[in-house]
Order: sequence, then C-alpha cells, then structure tokens
Amino acid sequence: MISEDILNTNDNELLMLYHENNEDAKNILYMKYRFIIDILIKKYKKYIDDLNIDIQEVYSECSVGFSDGLKKYKDDRNASLATFITLCVERKISSVIRKYSREKYKVVQDAYSLDFMYDGTDLRLMDIIGDSESDPLKNMTDKERYDDLVTLITKALSKKEFEVFALMTRGINYQEIARILNQSPKQIDNTIQRVKKKTKKLIENLEKM
Repeated sequence: MISEDILNTNDNELLMLYHENNEDAKNILYMKYRFIIDILIKKYKKYIDDLNIDIQEVYSECSVGFSDGLKKYKDDRNASLATFITLCVERKISSVIRKYSREKYKVVQDAYSLDFMYDGTDLRLMDIIGDSESDPLKNMTDKERYDDLVTLITKALSKKEFEVFALMTRGINYQEIARILNQSPKQIDNTIQRVKKKTKKLIENLEKM
C-alpha cells in the first residue's frame, strides 16, 4: 500500500525517489501521467489498425518511452515533466509505425517539416502556422533557414509557450494539450494564438533577409 505522505509528494521529489529505485514513486508517476499514453495511442490508432500492429507491442514501447522520460528529465529543461514524457512516448510510437510502414506508407511526415533534437527527443516543426490561403513555410526550403527559425522560435517563446508549441508540433489538439499541462482549454487556445503570431512574425523577418 502506498503511504499518504508519498501520495502528496511533488514531481521533483517523486523523481528523486524514482532514481533511488523507489517503487511507490514509480507507480505514482505512472498513475499520474499514464493518460498521456492513451492520448497518443488514440492519435495513432488509425495507423496502428491499418498496419495490424499488435497493440501490446505499442503499449510496451510506450512504457519504454515513459521510462525514458522519467530517467532523462531534468527540472531545468524548457518543458514540464508531462511535456517531456509526451515527446518521449510519441517518439517510441512513431518508431513502431515507421518499422511497420517502411514499405507501405509514408507516415508522420510533412512536406514542410523540420526535425531537430530537443534534449535527445525528436521534435517536428510542421505546418502549424499556415492558413487556408497561404503557407508561410512554402518558400523556406533552405535547411539553414529552417535551423535559424527553430533557434529564433526557441528564444522567442516563454517556457509555457514552448511547451504548447512542442505539443502542437506533435499534432496534439488543444483540449488534450490542456489536459497534459493541467490548464483550461481557453488558456491553451490563447497560448496557441500567441505562438502562431510570434512564429509568423519570425518567418516574415527571415523571408526579408
């Protein structure tokens, strides 16, 4: 039975206990954030079903990603533990899908995307800031300019904005982002609008250079 004291422990203290191989801390963190796995499996369910991937294999990889998130997270990162776990789990699911779809499908890719490493986790900048009439990324084909954009975005966004940005680029909708970050959908929607405004401005400035 898990003691009441440890149930009331914050994430940083739980992580310290986790690194000391405390099983109670491990179980509490898993119970607290396992909904992230459910969100991401739901996101990729179509691909999982189409490719006839054993769901137990997917859950197994998710558990590995979850553990990776706990092991590698540091509280001085530009993201919360929940965001970092999300990125690590999503990376594992993507790897499983790529393995099964290599010959049949082109999955989790975008014509205007950029991969870069965020503390050892793939982070994809997709066409999140376009609209129905124009694509502000369509002329940005040079990788160096993409890299410049990523650097500028990272510097321009606040910690909370960057967390939302990181989850947006994974294709997670604002309601699920709200759940992951423990904020209201309205707060997340407002943050998304700020992120889009800042990112569009950065792209416009780069295009003028």
